[in-house]
Amino acid sequence: MAYMYRGPRSYLSTTMTENFDCFYCRDNLQGKKYVIKDDKHVCVRCFDKLCANTCAECRRPIGADAKELNHKNRHWHEDCFHCVKCYKPLANEPFSARDDGKIMCGKCSSREDGARCQSCYKLITPGSKNVEYKNNVWHEECFACFDCKQPIRSQSFLSKGEDIYCAPCHEKKFAKNCVSCKQPIISGGINYQDQPWHSECFVCYTCKKPLAGTRFTSHEDKLYCVDCYKTSVAKKCDGCQNPITGFGKGTNVVNYEGHSWHEYCFNCKKCSLSLANKRFVLHGKAIYCPDCAKKMDVK
Repeated sequence: MAYMYRGPRSYLSTTMTENFDCFYCRDNLQGKKYVIKDDKHVCVRCFDKLCANTCAECRRPIGADAKELNHKNRHWHEDCFHCVKCYKPLANEPFSARDDGKIMCGKCSSREDGARCQSCYKLITPGSKNVEYKNNVWHEECFACFDCKQPIRSQSFLSKGEDIYCAPCHEKKFAKNCVSCKQPIISGGINYQDQPWHSECFVCYTCKKPLAGTRFTSHEDKLYCVDCYKTSVAKKCDGCQNPITGFGKGTNVVNYEGHSWHEYCFNCKKCSLSLANKRFVLHGKAIYCPDCAKKMDVK
């Protein structure tokens, strides 16, 4: 906050014409200079010794004949009241009182309070071009890529910890390459089986439908949506002739001599007994339990 004095003050001192004594030393003041302090008559010597305020700058008493300035219970000689930085006299000038008690002129105070560049730590002058990012500020030319040292200016950039990188340097240094297109993944992306993908590359091999957030499966390092896997890849159950997808009810599969069944379809053709984990007889594409095979003389 800025303040301004209209000149220093002086204590009322005059020459005694009546018969009064000094309040402290009891010397007769008639015909002598004295000071009125708190309604008491005090000789100049006692005032300087016992009543004078101490200058906040030079630490010496401010005598009765000196011009005094005060601010917030602190006192200065007129000549001691100057800017702590440039020493400009401030008796009749605007000034700023710092929290640490220092007095500054308006110009020096503005410099002290101004924002400083996060890179070079120099003052950022009002009206100059600057960049603000994450509650910090830089000169425009100081806001540069950590790797190539070129100013970012209007380019896009990315951060890594406290360091700033232009997009090309960030790609070269940190970006993972998509397992499909082999190009760097700048932002986002999908991780599947510890491999990175662009979201737009993570699609069904057959129909190119995006697979993020949907059910899918992989076969021979290729990704398929459920529908394409059923029609293009999945084996057909020898029992129901429907695709064996591994989804839902058809999760468990029985394989035998090139034939495949849903576990729930792996039943005796004659008595419908479930033969999962049991002995069975294969005849063509049909399976029978041992009892039914014996009755039907199936070998």
